[in-house]
Amino acid sequence: DHDAYYDVLGQTFASGELPDVVLLGSTYYAGYAGEDVLWDMTEVFENSDFNASGRLKAPDVIEGVKIDGKLFGMPVTRGNGCVTYVKQDWLDAVGMEAPTTYAEYLAMLEAFTTGDPDGNGVNGDTYGVSSAGIIGKESPFVNYLPEFYQDAYPSFYQKEDGTWADGFLDPNMEAALLRLREVYEKGYLDKESLTNGTKDCRNKYYEDKFGVFTYWAGKWNTNLKVNLEANDLSGELVALEPIAELDAYIERTPPVWTITAAAENPEGVFKYFFDSMFDGDKVQTLWTYGVKGIHWDDKAETVVENTYAEGEFHMLESLEIPGTQYTTAHIDPLLSIGSFTGSDPGAAQIAAEATNSQTVFNENSVQAKIVVATDEMSQYNGDLTTLKNEIVANVVTQGADFAAEMARFEKEGGKSWSDMIVESLNKN
Repeated sequence: DHDAYYDVLGQTFASGELPDVVLLGSTYYAGYAGEDVLWDMTEVFENSDFNASGRLKAPDVIEGVKIDGKLFGMPVTRGNGCVTYVKQDWLDAVGMEAPTTYAEYLAMLEAFTTGDPDGNGVNGDTYGVSSAGIIGKESPFVNYLPEFYQDAYPSFYQKEDGTWADGFLDPNMEAALLRLREVYEKGYLDKESLTNGTKDCRNKYYEDKFGVFTYWAGKWNTNLKVNLEANDLSGELVALEPIAELDAYIERTPPVWTITAAAENPEGVFKYFFDSMFDGDKVQTLWTYGVKGIHWDDKAETVVENTYAEGEFHMLESLEIPGTQYTTAHIDPLLSIGSFTGSDPGAAQIAAEATNSQTVFNENSVQAKIVVATDEMSQYNGDLTTLKNEIVANVVTQGADFAAEMARFEKEGGKSWSDMIVESLNKN
């Protein structure tokens, strides 16, 4: 329970009785770093065995979690993000190839909505795409409907010159919302998208109600495939590279392990906690796949109707979900920032489709920037976000005039709140 974890964590920080090591999501990481309760590990990381090993696969991820050039937390994986999946059998049914432009994407949605892509003999009883919300609840906000937002971003971002701006006020936001309104009105976009949760979308996908689903890359490709096949549907999915107008998917900022200012020997904590986690050998295997004999093994045996030869690495039956096998431990091997000294001992048991979708995402994504915490952000962003979400919903689902809604945005304080937050970010 993430909410409960951060409630307890907040109480712990408030008490002053801090543990040596804390795992933090990006929002909390930026906030606590600004309160001087996290240890600056920049120099120690730069001189660490792991950094010198040549096995760091994602230096850009390390750079992406620095705050004002300082490293207060250590990610162990990439942040990951969502890639757009298209059902191959639906493409085949309407005689189309995977789209590479927005015009092709829109034509595909039309065919999926007005034709008979599910092959049940009825035209028009399906729709093209569904999502959990028209706008996301957390950064990067646009990850479930990226083809419509394209170069528009509804929250704060850092420009190339290093200054901050609120993308909701950029001119390209209007075009993004009008694209969304068009597909909503035509029925290409699930009419329940405004209130859907991710589970709702997944269930509709498994029931063959729609054909395009932007969801997490990697292991979720396998989950989608398995659940579709459990319903006697084809599990073959195309993981799309970004369409031309989108340019790149957005990768969320990963959670980070931090060392608190209360640690008496932070250098020792880093060496024996972080450096050992990426030793390229036994300890890294432990963090990646768990304990031999409990989570994985390499002896000859049959596990959940899968038979393995002596010496063949395999995951054991899950104690939490009997009838299934464990997949990974703390470090997802498809997202790990560090490689093994030799080969990854569990690489062969990772499904090909998971590897493929993760590769598509990793090679076609940019990492979201951390938005640092400011007093103005804490004071105004909650009300500002609520107002933005109302305007997005009104324009997309109610057909409200964009200019009139933006006039309302200014009248109700949104522009003022946004300006104060931007000013505080640029002062930081």
